[in-house]
Amino acid sequence: MRAVGLTRYLSIENESSLADIELPDPAPGPRDLLVSVRAISVNPVDTKVRAPRAGAEDPPRVLGWDAAGVVEAVGDEVTLFKLGDEVFYAGSITRPGANSERQLVDERIVGRKPRRLDFASAAALPLTSLTAWEALFDRLGVSREGADAGRRILIIGGAGGVGSISIQLAKVVAGLEVVATASRPESSAWCLDHGADHVVNHAKDLPAQLVEIGRPTVDFVLCLNDTDGHWNVMTDVVAPQGRICSIVETKAPVDIERLKAKSATFTWEFMFTRPMFETPDMIEQHRILNAISQRIDDEQLRTTVRENLGLITAANLRTAHARLESGRTIGKLVLAGWPE
Repeated sequence: MRAVGLTRYLSIENESSLADIELPDPAPGPRDLLVSVRAISVNPVDTKVRAPRAGAEDPPRVLGWDAAGVVEAVGDEVTLFKLGDEVFYAGSITRPGANSERQLVDERIVGRKPRRLDFASAAALPLTSLTAWEALFDRLGVSREGADAGRRILIIGGAGGVGSISIQLAKVVAGLEVVATASRPESSAWCLDHGADHVVNHAKDLPAQLVEIGRPTVDFVLCLNDTDGHWNVMTDVVAPQGRICSIVETKAPVDIERLKAKSATFTWEFMFTRPMFETPDMIEQHRILNAISQRIDDEQLRTTVRENLGLITAANLRTAHARLESGRTIGKLVLAGWPE
């Protein structure tokens, strides 16, 4: 089967960083689906895994943790899907990724593809939707039943992939008042278009801007951009007994003591935790993706795809990685179809 992989960890400017390769077709295990991959999306995790470092891979390593496709074969113990089902999923970081014509994925972390979306639009959603859902409802403890409606959340980095769907979920599912951050006119417009009530600039004085819009404190903070750089601001603006969640690793220790007087909570969200450790509630990701899919079909949520970069090739994936590494991407980048 055709795939895009790496044998060494190189700068994306190096044409050998990602290469078109041929691999044998994989065979499904007991709970696996063999999916014919029709479209993929690219996330910062792809660039972090590929980033230059020592080491080599033989056979080549396949990246990619966002896909939509069709079930081509199933394992002996599969009960949730059948041949021909259209699905979408992020997969597990411990297994080969989606940048291949066929991929194995555990059925417990796969959802039904939204009927209203084509494969490319659907592929933009799984990793970011799972991240946003888990961050909001599992980590921050926001009510899915509307009990927190009207409370306030600050989403730092609202125009990226996770931010774009987090804004929607915070508004549509939870009924929160959403303050998003963005630093450019086009990213601010994107946040407002996706449902943010207010947009402030994270490159400027955030507390002062929150005071200016009459929102000096927030009940929840979701950090999607530079935990180290925003730590003091987040601990300043979070309300007493409020909660902060980040998806971005720190480069140095942060001062947890700043949360003590407020009895505030800090928590991490890492979407791969459930599949990586095969937690007892691993099937929750199947349920979350189905809930996202249903809300897409009910026209309550929409895809966050911004641009389709064309066929799934090494050259196009290198372009996608370079765009993500620029730090200026809005929404999601997708690729669809394979060369003839």
